[in-house]
Amino acid sequence: MKEYFPNTGKIEYSGDRFKKGPCFRQYNAGQTVGGKTMEEHLKFSMAFWHTMGYGGSDPFGADTMVRPWQNGSSPMKIAEEKVYAAFEIMQKLGIRYFCFHDRDIAPEGNTLAETNKNLDSIVKIIKKMMSDTGIRLLWGTANLFTNPRFMHGAATSCNADVFAYAAAQVKKAMEVTTELGGAGYVFWGGREGYETLLNTDMQLELDNMAFFLQMAADYAKEIGFEGQLLIEPKPKEPTKHQYDFDVASALAFLKSYGLERDFKFNIESNHATLAGHTFQHDLRFARINEMLGSVDANQGDMLLGWDTDQFPTDIYSTTFCMLEILEMGGFKKGGLNFDAKVRRASYRPDDIFYAHIAGMDSFAKGLKAAWKIMEDGVLKDFISKKYESYSRGIGKKISGKETDFKSLEKYALGPGTIDNPSGRQEYLESILNEYIFTAE
Repeated sequence: MKEYFPNTGKIEYSGDRFKKGPCFRQYNAGQTVGGKTMEEHLKFSMAFWHTMGYGGSDPFGADTMVRPWQNGSSPMKIAEEKVYAAFEIMQKLGIRYFCFHDRDIAPEGNTLAETNKNLDSIVKIIKKMMSDTGIRLLWGTANLFTNPRFMHGAATSCNADVFAYAAAQVKKAMEVTTELGGAGYVFWGGREGYETLLNTDMQLELDNMAFFLQMAADYAKEIGFEGQLLIEPKPKEPTKHQYDFDVASALAFLKSYGLERDFKFNIESNHATLAGHTFQHDLRFARINEMLGSVDANQGDMLLGWDTDQFPTDIYSTTFCMLEILEMGGFKKGGLNFDAKVRRASYRPDDIFYAHIAGMDSFAKGLKAAWKIMEDGVLKDFISKKYESYSRGIGKKISGKETDFKSLEKYALGPGTIDNPSGRQEYLESILNEYIFTAE
C-alpha cells in the first residue's frame, strides 16, 4: 500500500505556539474537559467529497489541486487509492470518523447494477481499513444532485422514473451505511426545490418528498439501521429555493407530515448563514426542539453570497456551537464533520493537514471556552435574572397560563410604571471575550 504523505508523521499536540511545522496548539485529544476528553467531546470527521475529491475548479477556472491518488489507471483504481490516502490522512491527524456520499467513494457504471457492484467493491476495502485502524463511519448519504438525471430534483422530480431511481440509490446507500456501522444517515436536498413557480407543482413535490422520507424511515427499521436519520437544511444552491430552507421551515415540514420522530438535523454553519441566520441560531432552534443531531463544521465568507465551505477558524462561532452541544449533553450519534475544502490556491497535498489542524484547534479552543462559560453559569444567570419577572406576581400567572386578556388589562390599567431591565449586550460580549482569551 502506497504512503502518500511519507514526510508527514502523526500530528501531535504542542503547547509551543512558535513551533514550526504541522502541530496542534489547542487540540489535545487526551485533555479532559468537564469529565470527558477532547476527542470524546468533539468527534471530528473527515468529509470524503471535499478532502479526497475536490479538484479546485470554480465557475471561472479549472482544477488546481495536486492529488496523487487521482492518477490511477482506471476510475476504480482511483477510488481504491482514494480510500488508502483518506485513511492515511485520518490516522495522521487523529480523526476517528469520516463521512461520504455514495458517489464520492465509487464511480458510476453504465447501469445501476454496475454502479452498485462498484460500490460494493470499494466498501469491502473501506471495511477492511476501518477494522485495521478503528476509524468509524459518522454518516453516509447518497449523491442525488450531480448526475444530469437529477436536473429537476430527485424526490421532488417531475419525472416518476427519476423518483424511482433516487429511491433505489438511497436504498443501496442506506444498506452500505448500515453495513459499515454508520452512526447516522443524512438527507441533503441538493435539488429538492425550484427555480420558478411558473412550472412547479409545489404541493405534489412536497407530498412526494414526504413520502420518500417516510419510505426511507420505514426501510431503516426494516434493515435494522440503528443510527440517526438526519435532514441537512439549506436555503439555496443549487436551486434558487430549497424546501428544507432552514431548521424552522424543515421542522414545520416534518411535523406537517408526521415525520418529526424519525429525523433530527445535521446543521451546517455556512447553510445557516445563507439562510440569514447565525450558526448558533439554527443550533439553538434545533436543540430546544430536541432535534439537534449532528454538525457540519465549516464557515462561509460574509462578503460572498454563496456556500464557500471554508474550514472553521472563527473562534466565536466554534464557542457558540460548543455551548449548544454541551447544553444538550454532548453528541449522541453525531459529531463535527469537516464539510470544508481548502482554498483553490492552497493546492499542495500537505495543505490538507494545515486546514484540518486549523479547524480542530478552533473547535478545541471553543470547547474550552464554552465549558468554562457553562460551568460558571455567567450567561445562564444573566438570562435568568433578565426574565425573573415571570417568576412572581402577574408574570408567574402568565408563565403558568393562569390568566386571560381581561385580567391582564385590569393589571395594566393599575398604578405603577414599567421598569425594563438592561440587556447589557456590550457587557456580555466583553465577558465572552475574556472567556475566549483565557480558556486553557
